Amino acid sequence: MSLHGLIAEFENSEELLHAARSARAEGYRRFEAYCPEPVEGLAEAMGLKDSGVAFAVLFAALIGAAIGYMLQYYALGLDYPINTGGRPLNSWPIFIVITFELAILFGGIAAFLAVLILSGLPRPYHPVFNVPGFERVSRDRYFLVIESADERFDEERTRRFLLSLGPREVSEVAD
Repeated sequence: MSLHGLIAEFENSEELLHAARSARAEGYRRFEAYCPEPVEGLAEAMGLKDSGVAFAVLFAALIGAAIGYMLQYYALGLDYPINTGGRPLNSWPIFIVITFELAILFGGIAAFLAVLILSGLPRPYHPVFNVPGFERVSRDRYFLVIESADERFDEERTRRFLLSLGPREVSEVAD
């Protein structure tokens, strides 16, 4: 049985936020927090960087808008030109709605896929699922896991560090 890490269980979000800040200050870099609701400031306390989802959404939205515009220009300006009311064949105001809709469609699909891929989902199994009491993370408990892959991880020293934060319990997470 190999060790995935150590997990500490906390009562509330303030304790989890304090634990995350302390773990970062102690030099740990490979740790994860699990909580039932978003905790303000937790991402900063953990030192998480921008995921790139916004860039992916912007890029896909621009591609969608370009495709929408070019599709309409080809259909109404080149393939089947009809001069109605003396308007030019490349009359951008009539192309705005479809251009906008395709930008939204492509951006939405990109957001869904980027979040799915960058978060590593779907993940049918993770070692923390075997920790007794972890199912309460979806209701009223907060957990901090320090992974054994962290360069500063030493089982005894990390256990003492987690116990110094005042958790309800510290457990081992087996792979």
